[in-house]
Amino acid sequence: MVIYQGRQGRTETGKKYKPHSKKKKARTGRPPISTIIERKLLKKQQVRGDNLKIKIKSIDEVNVLLKNKTYKKAKIIAFVDNKANPKLLKNKILTKGAIVETDLGDVKITSRPGQQPVLNGVLLEVKNE
Repeated sequence: MVIYQGRQGRTETGKKYKPHSKKKKARTGRPPISTIIERKLLKKQQVRGDNLKIKIKSIDEVNVLLKNKTYKKAKIIAFVDNKANPKLLKNKILTKGAIVETDLGDVKITSRPGQQPVLNGVLLEVKNE
C-alpha cells in the first residue's frame, strides 16, 4: 500500500466525498526512517524539485551544546529515554526529544534525524567522574 497524505475517501459517518481532482504523486508519503545508535550511515533521498534530503539511518556521535554556548562532539554510549512514544523507547529509536547518555553526560536531542544529516543536542546534566 502507498502512504497517501491527501484527504480520505469518506467522512466520519461513511459518506463518500466527491473527488474534485485525481490523486497526485506529490501527495504520497514515505515510511519513517528509524535512526538507531550504530556507526554513521546516511541515506540520500530525492525529493520534490529534484532536490536531495539526507537522512540519518544510524549514528554514534552527537554535537552537544554546552552551558557556555559552545559545541563539542560527544560519543553516544547508551539510549536513555524517549517520551514521544513507548514503541520508540522499546526499539531505541532516536527522534527529536530523545535522551541519550554520552561521555559528557545526558543529552537531549534537538535536531530531527529523519530530516537533517547531523545530530545536535543540549547537555542536561554533566557526568561526575
